[in-house]
Amino acid sequence: MRLATFNVENFFERVKIMNRGDWNQSKPVLEDYQKLTDIIQKPVYSTADKATLITIMKKYPGLLTNGDSEFIRLRENRGKLVRTQGGQRVIAANGRGDWIGWFELKKEPVKEAAMVNTARVIKAVDADVLGIVEAEDRTGLLEFNDIVLPQVGATPYVHVMLIDGNDERGIDVGLMARAPFAIETMRSHVDDRNAQGGRIFSRDCAEYHIPLPGGKTLLVMMNHLKSKGFGTQADSNARRKAQAQRAREVYEERKQQGFTHVVIMGDMNDTPDSDPLQPLLGAGSDLKDVFTHPSFDNQGRPGTHGNCTASGKLDYILLSPTLFGVVTHGSVERHGAWGGTNGTLWPHFPEVVTVVDAASDHVAVWVEVSI
Repeated sequence: MRLATFNVENFFERVKIMNRGDWNQSKPVLEDYQKLTDIIQKPVYSTADKATLITIMKKYPGLLTNGDSEFIRLRENRGKLVRTQGGQRVIAANGRGDWIGWFELKKEPVKEAAMVNTARVIKAVDADVLGIVEAEDRTGLLEFNDIVLPQVGATPYVHVMLIDGNDERGIDVGLMARAPFAIETMRSHVDDRNAQGGRIFSRDCAEYHIPLPGGKTLLVMMNHLKSKGFGTQADSNARRKAQAQRAREVYEERKQQGFTHVVIMGDMNDTPDSDPLQPLLGAGSDLKDVFTHPSFDNQGRPGTHGNCTASGKLDYILLSPTLFGVVTHGSVERHGAWGGTNGTLWPHFPEVVTVVDAASDHVAVWVEVSI
């Protein structure tokens, strides 16, 4: 049985700024968007809050004047956040209760070449159970499965499932499975709360139960932890650690219930030695990263993102002791990713000609287990 995880960075639509292939350009926009979103959720807008909103909105031509810019859009469904007063655009709302609306990141279609190369990666990995990170929705995932995979000669999956998560950009985690492996039960953790009442998971920690021969059940827990992309490092680290801790708690609960074949996989957005991931990889955890198995071939690079250096080790397949004990081999699939400024760090599919043709800036990780 082959298990795999792949951060596809969306199939059909991608946040416009993220479709540029330049993180240095994307990061400031995402940070501004987060600041705008955080401020408008406040029950009362201070004078400083209003000044910050105006300052940020002025950075994006059209956003303050008509609510629309190249990368960010303002939705005002009832009431107004911004009005013209004395010939100037000002923040008219005094708090969240004065209006209904939000800011959103604009999207654009994923390049056709990138979409098809994503399918080529999935064909090359040829997993029986494939975890997907950053899919738009189940409809998009199903269309990709039924329409795009056959175009590259890949066999579509029989079972395709995704539960909408908490990310306002619509980047969710899903699962695809081939016969004879069926998704029998699903459980979402989108509403798990912390002590302050906030949602723990940025996306979800979705559980999928797959019956195995002999009466056992494979439990797959799909994750996409808080990124380092925007917000302060301290806040991002704290939320990522809280998410890892909650995933660990769920894992321990399932072990107590008798589950022995458990895999936690996805994009954890941090390195193995980082403090935020210690609930999963330290602190008495018995979970094992497949990268540490003697039979695992990392192809000379320890990472899974960007140039695949050690600091780019973000994607994981973590196995319970029972599963880790039956690993036969595993590796990564890098042919769909662009390595280095000129894409010369490893071989590509012939169709990956430029960075915009890349399937993703993450590589797929896979492992074979003897079940």
